[in-house]
Order: sequence, then structure tokens, then C-alpha cells
Amino acid sequence: MHFFTISRIVGIFSMGFGLTLLVPIMVSLWYQDGEAEHFIASLLIVFLFGFSLWLLGLRRSKMLSVRDGFLVVALFWAVLSSLAAIPFILGAHLSFVDALFEAASGFTTTGATVMLGLDSMPRSLLLYRQEIQWFGGMGLIVLAVAILPMLGIGGMQLYRAEAPGPMKEEKMTPRMVQTARYLWGIYVGLTIACALSYWLAGMGLFDAIAHSFSTVSTGGFSTYDASLGHFHSPAIESVAVFFMLAGAINFTAHFLAWRRRRLMPYWQDVEVRTFLLFVLVLVFAVSVVLRISGEYGSLPPSLRNAVFEVVSVVTSTGFGTVDFSAWPVFLPTLLIFISFVGGCGGSTAGGMKVMRVIVMSHQALREARRLIHPRMVLPLRVGDRVISERTVEAVWGFFSAYVFVFIVLMLLMMATGLDQVSAFSAIATSMNNLGPGLGEVASNFVGVSDTGKMIAVFAMILGRLEVFTIVVLLMPDFWRD
Repeated sequence: MHFFTISRIVGIFSMGFGLTLLVPIMVSLWYQDGEAEHFIASLLIVFLFGFSLWLLGLRRSKMLSVRDGFLVVALFWAVLSSLAAIPFILGAHLSFVDALFEAASGFTTTGATVMLGLDSMPRSLLLYRQEIQWFGGMGLIVLAVAILPMLGIGGMQLYRAEAPGPMKEEKMTPRMVQTARYLWGIYVGLTIACALSYWLAGMGLFDAIAHSFSTVSTGGFSTYDASLGHFHSPAIESVAVFFMLAGAINFTAHFLAWRRRRLMPYWQDVEVRTFLLFVLVLVFAVSVVLRISGEYGSLPPSLRNAVFEVVSVVTSTGFGTVDFSAWPVFLPTLLIFISFVGGCGGSTAGGMKVMRVIVMSHQALREARRLIHPRMVLPLRVGDRVISERTVEAVWGFFSAYVFVFIVLMLLMMATGLDQVSAFSAIATSMNNLGPGLGEVASNFVGVSDTGKMIAVFAMILGRLEVFTIVVLLMPDFWRD
């Protein structure tokens, strides 16, 4: 284990994060909201901390091993979440636990919050919340992959440990650095397009930029307590739906569509195609139930709210225009369950990812067919691709670990005093990086104990790193030479 190299890299990440605080400092000075001094103090603390770690590893750096990559990524999310809590402590006067919860929720793009009164909060602090979601969406790790080779440090190990989805070995281009740059180029392009679309739809410029950060990142933070419901605008909701879906689609498909100047790559990608069809079926089912139950007086509002809430939940964004936890019959539970599916692998969305669900369903059908034809050789195909047995094992291993960890964390959350429904949805919304839940966590986590919030923080990071990156650190074999 190259601890000095790890220290140097975490130091670089920390200093890089410190520089991002220049944005809210400038916003504070522009609006004169009195928060500039808090952000300057935070920047100095963060930068000095990162500089100290960098000095510790200076002139002792080596290339990263696979094990180093896992440890760097885990430390990255834990350390930067802690550092990101400092402006919330100084500016919003939150306790350390609440500030850490808010920061981790932002970086992991969960969108759960303990902050109320957003409508009257200083704009620099509001933009800071949105900004950390934007950086967390694509992952500062992926950005660093494009930079670390210039520092003599390999980046592929970090990408494997941090990138979401079951097909981690696949790259858009032969060189990892080039892939990372393309990913961020697409991400920035989508964010600019989203901000312009919000502005044209009627948002003010500040709100348009702020919400574009949390829409493309599928984060869900808003500058208002009522989320996007504050605007009461079908046009704004339509923009949000489009870019939430864009953020939840595999960025490889975006890359191919951009390079070929055609939309066909979206339909040709079996994961994207399945994801969009899944959303359509859910929208139809939810809108029908809403109409039949009489929740809304006619079909148009039923369809409008069904489209927005289904897309917001399945993409793990968590924006709200209505309180879906108050919807009739089984709909609130259904929406929590679909958050487990999430978006596509290689996107900014949370959940288990559509490709894993596809592989598991195909494997289940294959086992059923084997009962009829025991000696038949049945390769597992997804579209035109034959899925290797190693990938199938990895998918089922991930699912088993996911379910086991979920149960343990849910029981721990119940031990803090939450009822079964609230505990279930609190862990579901944290591990799936969704945000809103049911029961006591339907709109926020204010009523959850400090212990419960720390459990949720762990669940957020665990879900963002797809379980194994954290679980592997708990294995004795990881620490043996």
C-alpha cells in the first residue's frame, strides 16, 4: 500500500475542491449577502489541509495499484464530504452532523436535506449546495483521471473504483484520459443547455444556473423549500424531465449520438431502450391509478404529475412538484421501489442500474429454461452481446451485497427510533441517492437523530460507490501485503 502516494492524491483533491469555493465567494461579493468571509475561511482551511497532505507525499509518489485506487476513492468521498461541511457550519450554523449530512447528500447527489428556509437563504450558500452536487454528479474522480497522468499518477484504478455500472472496463476511447475529458465535455454541454432551457422557460438566471447543476447531476437540491413546485410551470417541469432523463442515460450513448450526429445510438443501446420503455410503462400505470382514484380531477394533471414524479424518482433526482408520499393506494411504495432500479450504468443516476436488472432478469429466464432443457447450452445474451459468466457472477454478487447491507442498515436505522416505513425509505432513499422518502423522511431528515443521520451518510456514500468499493476495505485480505 503506497500511503504517501495516497496522501498526495487526497491532498490534490482537497486543494482542488478548495478552489471551487472561489465561485460562491464571487457570488457572495456580487450579491453582498455577507457570506464571503465564511467561504474565504473555509477555502483557507481546506487548502491548508490539502497542502499538508500533498507535502506529506511529496517526492515519495509511486504509481497507484488497484488496492490504492479503492482506498483513494473511499477517502476522497469521506474526506471531501467532511471538508464540504465547513461552509455549512460557518455560514448556515449547522451542527457538525447536520453539516456533514448536507455535504454528503450533495456530493453523492442524494438530495436529502436537513436545511429549511431555503427561500430566504443567502444566494452564495444556495449556489454552493448546487455546486457540490454538480461536481459529485460526474465525480471529481473522473475529472482527476484526466489530470493525474500529468502528475505521474495512473488514473484507471480510480475510474474502476468510482465509475458506476456493471461494465466498468468499457471505455468510449482507447485512452482513459481522453474518455474522462469527453465525459466532462458532454456533462458541461448538457449543463449549459439545461441552464439556457430553464432561463427560456421562465426561470431567473440565478435559479436557472443553480437548478441546471442539480438537474443534470440528478441531484435534486433546489433553491426553494417547495423544490420545482415553487414555479408552478409546465414549461419548467418539461425542461427538468428532459434533462433528468439525459443525466440518467449512459454517457456512452450521448457520446456516440454526438459523434455520429444521429439519435439512433440511443435506441440501439439496449440499456437505454429498456430504461425509456420502463419509464413510459410506469408513467402510464401511475397516471391511470391517479385518475381512477380521483386524486386529480382530470387526466391532464394526473399525467403531468405522473410524468414528473416518475422521472424524478427513477433517475434518483428527487425534485418535487407534489408530495408523492400522500398519493393513494400503493403508489408511494411503488415509487420507492423503482428507485432501486435507477438509471443506466455510466450515468449520474443512482440505484442498482438498469443493466444489472436486465442481466438478472435474463439469468432468471435462462435458469427457468434450463429446468426444461437441462443439457442445453444457453449463453446469456443482452441484445447482440453475449454476457460473460464472470459479469453475471459480479451482478448477482453486487445484488446480494446490496440487499444484505440494506437490511443491516435498515435494522440499525430502526434501532435509532424510526418506524419501519420511515427506516425502510430512509435507507432506500440514501443508498439509491434519491432524496425524498416516506413517513418521517418524506420531505427532509430534520426529525432523524444524529445517529440516524450518520447511518444515512454511510448509506449515501455506500450507494454512490456501489457497495463493493467500501465493502472491500472491510476485508482482512485487502490490508495484507
